[in-house]
Amino acid sequence: MLIATVLFKLYYMQGIQIIDKTFIPYITNEELEQAIKRLATIVHNDYKGEIPVFIGVLNGVIIFMSDFLKQYKGDCEISFLQMKSYEGTQTTGNVKTLMDISMDITGRHIVLMEDIVDTGNTLYALHQLISRKKVKSIRTATLLYKPDAYKKDLNIDYIGMHIPDKFVVGFGLDYEGLGRNLPDIYQLKD
Repeated sequence: MLIATVLFKLYYMQGIQIIDKTFIPYITNEELEQAIKRLATIVHNDYKGEIPVFIGVLNGVIIFMSDFLKQYKGDCEISFLQMKSYEGTQTTGNVKTLMDISMDITGRHIVLMEDIVDTGNTLYALHQLISRKKVKSIRTATLLYKPDAYKKDLNIDYIGMHIPDKFVVGFGLDYEGLGRNLPDIYQLKD
């Protein structure tokens, strides 16, 4: 048992391989859960007496949003949409809506749930899409925020963690569709 534990720690510290890239440990699951619990408490305090609609941006938001909802103490509704802006490790600069929201959100308080905000291109496209639906308010919650990469001037209301402008995988984030199921977040090795 001791040998297996030592080997696991050595493997963990060296990182993981996904296709042609090596990723090293960056944020533990425990740190992520603490940030999510804090966010859920703040959002709940802001929406006391209201029933917000949490709209998740698929696919990356699944794990963050699931854990967030488990911590959220108030009534709420959920919906999803799907957008795409990445190819490999780079943003394309173009945001495509692959799946729109299936519920009527007219007159509702909306909290857009993002796994990560970097350039802000997806967030901007989301705001444009949601604003056309005549909602009562729009706020944004993100697990991870890259301030050095952010190029828009939209307010990000709820931020779990600030991170540098490095490519990350795990906890819903992927590289070429892989790595989403990792419980921790890994950073691309230089």
